Amino acid sequence: MNVIHTIIAWIQNTLLSVKTLDLVLSPFRWLANALRPRDRFRKTKAYAALMQMPLLKRRMIVMLITVFVLLGLIVAFNQLKTLLFNHFMAGMGLPPATVSTMVIEKQEWQPKMTSVGNVRAFRGVDLSTEIGGLVLNVPIKSGLDVKEGDLLIKLNDTADLAQLEAMKAMADLAKVINERDKAQLAIQAISKNVYDTSTADMKAKRAQVEQQIALVAKKNLKAPFSGRVGIVTINPGHYVNPGDKLLTLQTIDPIFVDFTLPQSSAGTIQAGQTIELQTDAFKDAIFKGKITAVSPKVELNTRNIQIEAQISNPDKKLLPGMFANVNINLGEKLQLLTLPQTAVTYNPYGSTVFIAKKTDRINKKGEPIMEAQQIFVTPGLTRGDQVAIIKGLEPGMTVITSGQLKLKNGTPLIINNSVLPANSPNPKPQEQ
Repeated sequence: MNVIHTIIAWIQNTLLSVKTLDLVLSPFRWLANALRPRDRFRKTKAYAALMQMPLLKRRMIVMLITVFVLLGLIVAFNQLKTLLFNHFMAGMGLPPATVSTMVIEKQEWQPKMTSVGNVRAFRGVDLSTEIGGLVLNVPIKSGLDVKEGDLLIKLNDTADLAQLEAMKAMADLAKVINERDKAQLAIQAISKNVYDTSTADMKAKRAQVEQQIALVAKKNLKAPFSGRVGIVTINPGHYVNPGDKLLTLQTIDPIFVDFTLPQSSAGTIQAGQTIELQTDAFKDAIFKGKITAVSPKVELNTRNIQIEAQISNPDKKLLPGMFANVNINLGEKLQLLTLPQTAVTYNPYGSTVFIAKKTDRINKKGEPIMEAQQIFVTPGLTRGDQVAIIKGLEPGMTVITSGQLKLKNGTPLIINNSVLPANSPNPKPQEQ
């Protein structure tokens, strides 16, 4: 019994600040006071009734009382342990969290829209002949720049030229006969019907000559416009059929780029706006141009508007069929607060960020302790890794850029800016 009193006294002297300790320890005091005076218990009616019982029944009752007392002690011990643990944790406070931060400032921002486009030749065609024949000469080479009217491929036209000469002779004879008939008609040596017949014959012979000249011209494939010839695979001696693809001719300076934008941009996009174009082939090069046309209709399947822009291509780096990233500048440049997109937490009830706020407490190094504070913000336009903040923050605030998922209001902070999230307005893929 003295051991129980000693434990109670030690706990009271150690944890005097716990106001509820007396309530928790009261069962232990009652048990100690009840067990210490054995003579007092023997004088009670309960002891007399217990002694009158049979020995087996008496032992069973004593065993049950002992079991209930032990259960009560176990319950009381668990309650005491929980009380002490809660008291200890209440004094500990929130554990600190390691985060990275940045001071938010205004940056120059060019409002723009982005899209993906396809490069298309200013003029481009796959050339073929209207008639078949044997290739006689190919005066051009692959990749050669040609001018309008230059001969590209010549088919064998020897027989056609000979026939042309024969037709010219027939046409000349028909002309002489017609002039003779005209003179005879003037003196009424022949009828008007004979003269009309010779006139029609002369005109028919002339038409046949023109037809043969056109046929001979078709044997000479010429450039319909200035441009660059593609890969030439035709050689002298090949026989080509009408409509066979012989070579390609492309005008690539200037050059077009076709892209689409959502129908919501119909009010902001118009001809004459400047664009910037980038391709994977020339990652560091920026090609500038202007919008030349906006489609007057919206595609039913995609609800997008097709747009055409013209790009100056003096070095002929851009080629038809290339994939391109298009940036369309909208209006003048602005000054906006920007953050890495990873700093903003998007929730159904609103977008939030955490800022690092100084407190009056001092850490072991003598520096003010920083705490996290959650703030609602209104995000705006995005570019690359950045997002513009329209409302909620002021310049100079220290914003937490990573590690905010483990934070709540009042969390102490350990700032470590050795590794920062991506914050580039124009990110590029890393080379492997």
